[in-house]
Amino acid sequence: MATAVVRYTAAALTDRGRKRPTNEDAFGFSVEHGVYVVCDGMGGAAAGEIASSIAVDEILRRLTAHREPEASLPEVAGKAVSAANEAVFTRAQRNQRLNGMGTTMVALVVEERRAWVLNVGDSRAYRMREGRFEQVTLDHSLVEEQVRMGRMSQSEALRSPLRNVITRALGTQNYVTADCFELEAEVGDVFMLCSDGLTRELSDEDIAAILKCNLGLEDRCARLIAAAKQAGGHDNITCLLVQAAG
Repeated sequence: MATAVVRYTAAALTDRGRKRPTNEDAFGFSVEHGVYVVCDGMGGAAAGEIASSIAVDEILRRLTAHREPEASLPEVAGKAVSAANEAVFTRAQRNQRLNGMGTTMVALVVEERRAWVLNVGDSRAYRMREGRFEQVTLDHSLVEEQVRMGRMSQSEALRSPLRNVITRALGTQNYVTADCFELEAEVGDVFMLCSDGLTRELSDEDIAAILKCNLGLEDRCARLIAAAKQAGGHDNITCLLVQAAG
């Protein structure tokens, strides 16, 4: 039996939300090269905005450049994340005003049916398949790590004053390791990359209900952001949707 060819379409939107004066999220993608990235910056003044933009630009630049035939895509993607970390860290070291800036990162890279998700921090990737909505990534945050160790319940994590503490980020140290998850895409899959401004406001059930709507990808992004803003909009909100089509 012939294997169905998988092609991808994508759309993304970002919004500063209702409480923040600026938007420190950034995203970028290239359907042609199969690269999709969302970053959520942190730092004083405009530092977070700078960190997230540097990281997105560097990852896209590396992954849309000519690749050596013998280099595997996950290997190249890992090196791109390391380069982005170095770029943010070096920029912060050169400018005292940017000292301590960093960014979370979640990326999806695809090669036909094969897909890899990489993440650092608490920006997340999900997959919707035949109505089932599942989180792919694991947060690098203090409370989520406590939950995984059984030291805190999920409800306690949601109420914790430490929920904003990130344990891993791009640019805050001279070296970082991204988690990497390998998946196989099927026709009809929808991948969602997002900043925590979306997942802090909406439950998985809320998000899944919107993703199931018979709408284009951009309209679903818009609905997700509108729902997050209506629920409070306490942070910047970014949503990037990628659909595998036949």
